Amino acid sequence: MAETSPPHPSDIFLPSPDAVHRSRVPDYDGLYARSIADPHSFWEERARLLSFTRRHETLLDWNPVTFEGRWLVGAQGNITHNALDRHVAEGYGTKTALIWSGDGGEEESITYAELLERTIRFSLVLKKLGVGKGDRVAIFLPPTPAQVVAMLACARLGAIHAVVFSGFSQAALKSRLEDFEPRVLVTADVAYRRGKTIPLLETARKAREGAAAVTSLLIVERKGDSPHTLLPGEHLFSELRDSVRHENPGDPEPMGADDPLFVLYTSGTTGKPKGIVHMHLGYMLGTFATTREIFDLRDSDVYFCVADPGWITGHSYIVYGPLLNRATVLLAEGTPDYPDAGRHWSLIERHRVTIYYSTPTTIRLLMRFGDDWPKKFDIRCLRILGSVGEPLNPEAWHWFRRVTGGHLPLIDTWWQTETGMIMVTPFVSTPEKPGSAGRPFPGVQIDVVDAKCRTVPPGETGTVVIRTPWPSMFRTVFRDPERYRKYWTEIPGAFFSGDSARRDEDGYFFFLGRVDDVIKVAGHRLGTAEIESALITHPHIAEAAAIGKPHELKGEIIKVFVVLHPHAEKTPPGHDEIKKHVRTELGAIAEPHEIDIVVSLPKTRSGKIMRRVLKAREMGLPEGDLSTLED
Repeated sequence: MAETSPPHPSDIFLPSPDAVHRSRVPDYDGLYARSIADPHSFWEERARLLSFTRRHETLLDWNPVTFEGRWLVGAQGNITHNALDRHVAEGYGTKTALIWSGDGGEEESITYAELLERTIRFSLVLKKLGVGKGDRVAIFLPPTPAQVVAMLACARLGAIHAVVFSGFSQAALKSRLEDFEPRVLVTADVAYRRGKTIPLLETARKAREGAAAVTSLLIVERKGDSPHTLLPGEHLFSELRDSVRHENPGDPEPMGADDPLFVLYTSGTTGKPKGIVHMHLGYMLGTFATTREIFDLRDSDVYFCVADPGWITGHSYIVYGPLLNRATVLLAEGTPDYPDAGRHWSLIERHRVTIYYSTPTTIRLLMRFGDDWPKKFDIRCLRILGSVGEPLNPEAWHWFRRVTGGHLPLIDTWWQTETGMIMVTPFVSTPEKPGSAGRPFPGVQIDVVDAKCRTVPPGETGTVVIRTPWPSMFRTVFRDPERYRKYWTEIPGAFFSGDSARRDEDGYFFFLGRVDDVIKVAGHRLGTAEIESALITHPHIAEAAAIGKPHELKGEIIKVFVVLHPHAEKTPPGHDEIKKHVRTELGAIAEPHEIDIVVSLPKTRSGKIMRRVLKAREMGLPEGDLSTLED
């Protein structure tokens, strides 16, 4: 990823006095200083805003040997009670919870009372299929109300959900099913994207083959005109929903400090995706507090996050964080340029969106279409802009702010699947610097260090670490505790984020990209090893290496280098054939943008591919130390 240089000192945008006065965080410096001096009191204050059936005895139990952070120890509660039941009980049942806009333009508005009712019915359906506390459910659904309801229903039962992005291929879904071993797989008959029908059920059926743990496939119907022939173990959601219509809804399952809420698979530096495990109560506290204070949420807001709930941004800042704060959430299926480049601007105008949390990829895509599109719509309703996924380059930062009025605060955030919540951010009340993600969220101790965990001077590049536990920290890697330990032992004394950054004299962070072999394509995190593993399953490919190259729209694109088997050198596979193979193995998001067929790959003497050498050569940069290079 291209480095983002710190801006010129004059390139600083000050908040308006009114924004500072109205903000939930009017004095960031004072609040941050107090939160670091007494983090216990800071998080206690926010925990008291949530509802529990039993209050905690200990806020945090931190084990520096196992690196376990147990938050709200002794408490019992349920995230869905805080996200749904209590709002209805407090008289907000008629408030709109979710506005959904489908790929084909269809729309639906759901109140908090209706969302609670749907969640209860879905939980009863899962219960009928044998799902209870601690059981595992995989969700392979497009971004629809059913996807949100399925997540909430699992949480209500105390079941652990693993949402798999609906754009993944059968092979990618299957690998996650084999690791997660869910009792139930929830899918839809079809998904829609850019007006095309995608046979999601067909993908789920193929992935289920060999995944012996999946005893039930639950099908949410979107096409009402075609009856389904069910295979053994398959159930139509509509039929089971009708059968439980009159059953006692029951209360949400009481959950404690050691109860998982979900597992979310994210690519790492090995070929196998890793399952990040987040705990029920700590995650609830972290996402509640960050959503409330970073986005300065008010009851009148309409909040639009462009992510898919299948990724961590969707989990934390479409589903759980906003609903915990009684927000009205807009969820949009499809892409920002279909049916035309006015899709998002039109949604903002029609639904009077006040908070627009976007991504650098989306912003750069809209920027390509020019200023005329946002000018076609009345978007004066906006009051806060946001960005998440990778560093937002200053050019796109300025454009996004200018076409939306030229005065709105732009909340460019940094966080990870592992952190669960936003860790570095501006606030509506703080100065902003284009290209910077701002400063740490109060209560978060984050630093830029060298290999010995020593703070580097301002302006110097280092590794980003987190020095102390935070509420929504992940607890472990599913079935791989040693992989979890590496996060805390890579740089002894702190959590290793895997990202590099510079920090300026004012404490503002400028993130530069990954320090490990992970590629971020349009906000999606893909491991080089996972891509390479897919490539070498092709019968003509002997070896492969993948790197990320900077791209003005997607952040990074995938370039692969492949070494052919000798039998294929005279009739090498075409680039289209290789791309199609990767699409089949991993999904469209992992398709290589560029392919080079090479004689050999640079390796260490121990056989490790030196991807940094490939990347340096590709970018025309110094190759660094080559002493370990085999040839």
